[in-house]
Amino acid sequence: MCLAIPGKIESITGEDPLSRMGRINFGGILKEASLAYVPEATVGHYVIVHAGFALSRVDEDEAQKVFEYLKQMEGLDDLKGAGP
Repeated sequence: MCLAIPGKIESITGEDPLSRMGRINFGGILKEASLAYVPEATVGHYVIVHAGFALSRVDEDEAQKVFEYLKQMEGLDDLKGAGP
């Protein structure tokens, strides 16, 4: 099963809305994700990411709750070996 995971945008590259990429921090694990579906997102925003695409924005409190649940389930360990 694949889950969408919240992460914080640390940096953004690219000017074209369709090719913008973000460096996303998933509780200390950094991955790249497309920001094409969230053109309003900027550095510091939290986004929900699935299969390398940020799908929507989420507030920080909700993201922190999910991080806590994942820590309890040891779910963040799965991100370490996944993709770029």
